[in-house]
Amino acid sequence: MKQIIAVCMVATIASLMSFHFKDNVYKIDNQKSKITWTGKKVTGQHTGTISLAEGSFTFKDNKVSGGSFVIDMSTLKDSEGNERLEGHLKSDDFFSTEKNPTAAFIISKIDPKGTDQYAVKGNLTIKGITQEIEFPATIRISNGQINAKAVILVDRTKFDIKFRSGNFFQNLGDKAIEDNFELNVDLVGSPGV
Repeated sequence: MKQIIAVCMVATIASLMSFHFKDNVYKIDNQKSKITWTGKKVTGQHTGTISLAEGSFTFKDNKVSGGSFVIDMSTLKDSEGNERLEGHLKSDDFFSTEKNPTAAFIISKIDPKGTDQYAVKGNLTIKGITQEIEFPATIRISNGQINAKAVILVDRTKFDIKFRSGNFFQNLGDKAIEDNFELNVDLVGSPGV
């Protein structure tokens, strides 16, 4: 009888602990969130937007503990509405969006660095190729809403995007395109299931 009571007590405590320490999930609101990209070349730069398909952050003990995000590559737009450029970026020279309609980022490690400041490390997948990246981010919760901001530099050549890269082609002159492109991320989310 004592063993049965002890087992019941342990089970009760375990269930209470799991309830108390359950992770909080904040789902990203795709309509309120924004990702702006910038690609640079010798003669200037192009900017535009791209949308999330879905994403969420998990919190444990009031700190960010993880997150995962899926990017809809078909939404890639140039800010000036240059359809020729958009088509080229979606082609096999760049992101091959027909073959690879999504890209993804999964947080593998996140370290607090001060009030609302984090060092984020994770796995970015583009064109089916996964590479580890890291970057600083500001993540805060206010009025029941999460807001995350980061500027992320991505080396496109690590994802087999080598078109007009000076590291792979010679004598490009003013046709060269920088290997790094920038993602300026501004995510907004609310508690979800």
